[in-house]
Amino acid sequence: MCDTCGCNITPGNRHLLDAPAHGTAIDVLQGLLSANDRAAEHNRTHLNQHRVLAINLMSAPGAGKTSLLEATIDLLQAEFRIGVIEGDLETENDARRIRAKGVPAIQISTGSACHLDAHMVHHALHQLPLAKLDVVFIENVGNLVCPASFDLGHHRNVTLLSVTEGDDKPAKYPVMFRGTDMLLISKIDLLPVFDDFNPQQVQQHMRHLANNAPIMQIAVRHGAQIDPWLHWLREEYRQFQEGLIHGNSPRPRMQNTAATSPAEATPRYRQVSTHTALLPP
Repeated sequence: MCDTCGCNITPGNRHLLDAPAHGTAIDVLQGLLSANDRAAEHNRTHLNQHRVLAINLMSAPGAGKTSLLEATIDLLQAEFRIGVIEGDLETENDARRIRAKGVPAIQISTGSACHLDAHMVHHALHQLPLAKLDVVFIENVGNLVCPASFDLGHHRNVTLLSVTEGDDKPAKYPVMFRGTDMLLISKIDLLPVFDDFNPQQVQQHMRHLANNAPIMQIAVRHGAQIDPWLHWLREEYRQFQEGLIHGNSPRPRMQNTAATSPAEATPRYRQVSTHTALLPP
């Protein structure tokens, strides 16, 4: 993972290494992670002040994140003002697809980094018109490992698992699937072809990870079948707005690799600081 492959160092936090280093390489990496967490809290406060719900979309490459966003925009654009942050190693291909829908999209090119971090998202948020948005989707880099370990300052994690990948992915990549708030099994229209994929097996793996997050099946081609996803989004947005009124900020389920029961996961809500002035709706 990132502690061994070196991808903790990203274009967003490389400036932190410019200061004179003291201690071991482990100290430096722990410092980078701590700096990321501080930046994430700053991002979340910024989003809360603008009353904008942020959803982090994660998956393996090709699971259908961008296609899901396109279908979601088509069906919800009249209901919610949407913005998107796109993360890829190179190109603006996905951002162009989103902008073609009339939605503001900021592309983050990570270079060699296989995930987004809070510093990158911080810069992107300041390029979005947050005062004119209700929901921001962050499409993370396609990767089932590293993105799961970095808090971006968002409110909810959503993971896509395509039927083409196999139903054992939650068992193979427990950190990713343990930390998701919603699992979307995508491309279910291909189940007749990939008939060895068993959605019940996916659910069993998730429960073995002590994650009771909802699991929904979707398809976006040949007529979008995403109504359960849209209902979940509406309910999350309603709870988000209601929580802010009462001083609570939703938080993503974090990847506690030592967790053995749902009770050990990071709380889904945290009290908003009394020093945080929320803007009016």
